[in-house]
Amino acid sequence: MKPVQAPEQISRIIRWAWEDRTTFEEIRERSGLTESQVIAVMRRELKPSSFRLWRKRVSGRLTKHRQRLEAHLDPPQQAE
Repeated sequence: MKPVQAPEQISRIIRWAWEDRTTFEEIRERSGLTESQVIAVMRRELKPSSFRLWRKRVSGRLTKHRQRLEAHLDPPQQAE
């Protein structure tokens, strides 16, 4: 687990987590934090009501998961 200490880092992670188009994979590439670590940062740094709102917003959202988004945009071709 990569420790997140600097307020600038925390602020960036929170901003990326709120952005619809920034996937958890991109957050991992930029910060080194996994999805569960991002969730932990959000839980620790946000007010409880804001955290619940964010979780509701990102849960199941295709754009937050690169693999789900790619599968949705490029469905498998059906054999004829």
